[in-house]
Amino acid sequence: MNYDRYYTQDVVNGEGLRVTLFVTGCAHACPGCYNRATWNRAAGQPFTEAVREQILDLCATHDGLSLSGGDPLLPDNREAVAELCRRFKQRYPDKDIWLWTGYQYEDVQDLALLREVDVLIDGPYRQDLPNTLPWRGSDNQRLIRLDAR
Repeated sequence: MNYDRYYTQDVVNGEGLRVTLFVTGCAHACPGCYNRATWNRAAGQPFTEAVREQILDLCATHDGLSLSGGDPLLPDNREAVAELCRRFKQRYPDKDIWLWTGYQYEDVQDLALLREVDVLIDGPYRQDLPNTLPWRGSDNQRLIRLDAR
């Protein structure tokens, strides 16, 4: 897996103070996407063990971890995202993970890695729909609290 960037002090992508990772690779190609640079999974930098540990260390003083992109649930990203989520929850069991995906929840709900995710924002971005809901790009996207399952 590759990543485009990460924010160390983010208050926009989820509740509280967060570390936000933007992975590369997205198959949805939503018209009007604000993050087109992350579509190509070969773009960005390799997500190494050292980068993963640096991100996990940064989370110590934050409320949680947010995963965006690109798409963290692109099949080529799932293994590395799952490992990051597992290690995060081992280290910080009382903190949360938010994940944005263009896939519908019903299509990915059986993925084991979602057991570690607390909040899922699902669905493709739709530039023809308004953006009136917090933490979503368009109103078709759902905020699903998986920790309430």
